[in-house]
Amino acid sequence: MSTLPLPPDWSVAREELREVLVRAGWPGGVVGDAELALHELFVNAWKHGGSPAPLVVVVLVEGVLRVSVADGCQGLPEQRASADPYELSGRGLHLVRSLTDRFGADPRTSGKSVWFELDAAA
Repeated sequence: MSTLPLPPDWSVAREELREVLVRAGWPGGVVGDAELALHELFVNAWKHGGSPAPLVVVVLVEGVLRVSVADGCQGLPEQRASADPYELSGRGLHLVRSLTDRFGADPRTSGKSVWFELDAAA
């Protein structure tokens, strides 16, 4: 039985995301949701996309946060029709969908970028 190596450290990406949102005055609960969504995309890029160091881009423009995580795998993620609460994996995209306003995936020349967006509270 093979085991996966430890995932790469995502703390720098998390700290950058937190700093951007805190400076912009976003509420702590939304910051936590954004961090959790980032974590899901980051781990998916490592585990399923085979990226030893996923590329993370955080952009906040006119009250819209966009976080994208890129890896070198061409296969776009597929959300499972139902998330079995007893499965060890398979709920990540459901979680991202429930925490964010929008999410999706875009093919790139050398892989894909999976992203989510959050709108600032009115």
